[in-house]
Amino acid sequence: MSADDEDRPGVVKRFLFVNRKAPYGTIYALEALEVVLISAAFDQDVSLAFLDDGVYQLLASTNPTAIGMKNFSPTYRALDDYDITKLYVERESLVERGLSEDGFVVPVSIVSRAEMAKIMSAQDVVLSF
Repeated sequence: MSADDEDRPGVVKRFLFVNRKAPYGTIYALEALEVVLISAAFDQDVSLAFLDDGVYQLLASTNPTAIGMKNFSPTYRALDDYDITKLYVERESLVERGLSEDGFVVPVSIVSRAEMAKIMSAQDVVLSF
């Protein structure tokens, strides 16, 4: 995207939201999800990446009731309603945490760390939470 594109209304930018934090204990995961939905409402090209402890955000088996929190993971199912279908989970982050490549609340693409770097470099904007 050229500098001229920034001044033209209607130009779609590629946004990648990188989720690195566990889903509970901080506000990062929930705030990231809210920002993603807002960005998509403005017709931007939105992708999500889940690395490090961020991989826990998409697990269907999440149950935070013991810590007095509401499970917001099912909200990720709304992403499809906003045409957000590019969700990437880093394979190495799964392996490092002893997790398998299934059991997510939504369909994801499992990618290597090297593939994730390529995805990140192809974006106009990368925001990390």
